[in-house]
Amino acid sequence: MAKGKDFYQVLGISKTADAKEIQSAYRKLARKHHPDLSKDPGAEDRFKQISEAYDVLSDPKSRAKYDRLSPHIGDDWDKAPDDFDPRARPWSSGEGAQWTTWEDGVPFGDTDFPLGDLFGGIFGGRQQRGSKQGTDQQTQVEISLAEAYSGTSRRISLNGPGTGQSFTAKIPAGVTDGQKIRLSGKGSPGPRGAPAGDLYLIMHILPDPRFTVQGRNILAKIDVAPWEAALGSAVSIPTPNGSTKIKIPAGSSSGRKLRIAGQGIPNPSGSAGDLMAEIRIVVPQQLNDEERTLFEQLASASRFTPRGES
Repeated sequence: MAKGKDFYQVLGISKTADAKEIQSAYRKLARKHHPDLSKDPGAEDRFKQISEAYDVLSDPKSRAKYDRLSPHIGDDWDKAPDDFDPRARPWSSGEGAQWTTWEDGVPFGDTDFPLGDLFGGIFGGRQQRGSKQGTDQQTQVEISLAEAYSGTSRRISLNGPGTGQSFTAKIPAGVTDGQKIRLSGKGSPGPRGAPAGDLYLIMHILPDPRFTVQGRNILAKIDVAPWEAALGSAVSIPTPNGSTKIKIPAGSSSGRKLRIAGQGIPNPSGSAGDLMAEIRIVVPQQLNDEERTLFEQLASASRFTPRGES
């Protein structure tokens, strides 16, 4: 295992321990090392370690992430994106990785286990698990589709109780609509010097008149002339960060969708989305004499019946 905390060793359990074994080990150690009962000068620190290990291992999601990432990146496992793959790319502990982690918006460390039931009869109802962290906060951040592709930064100002602060947050390339980015320690300050809570940036991609966003996929409508659809053609279409060429197969009809793999919103730890181009056949609103003659000749010569008529 990479250098880091071994939560299984802290609780004295195996890596295959089930939820009941985890809870049982925690109860036993918590009674032994709780600062209100133990005279050991290191009891408080030991109790905090036990509580941290239980918080992680008692939550199936955080336990799975810990098991998957801690052997590779040690104590940085909880700073990595949920879909980070250490086999695909090395972990960077740079500026962004230190304070920007992608989560689903559910803070780790909370538990449904009623601590009052555990300690109420022993400590007269007093519940102590170390210093209480400050309150988590969240704020909406609006970005353009182009910024979602390439990354950007935003000036964040918080004016909540005890939180007045302003700083610049980096928005990594590849965020999606509704994505929550956690900034550790940027929430409300904790009481009596305890750690601050976290700040969650809820990303909102602004509408773009050229595109429809579907997760990481982008849908664009492409106008095609009748002869381009009938004969086939290569046309240029816009993308959120530029343009690209696409081949229109001969015999294409309106509504046909063509996939351009990897041209959707990037994925920092996986495959990018796709760009879907939906064909829309348009005809000239006004015809000159030559165009009208050619269309009349086509109408006379063609046996094509688009409505299935005989």
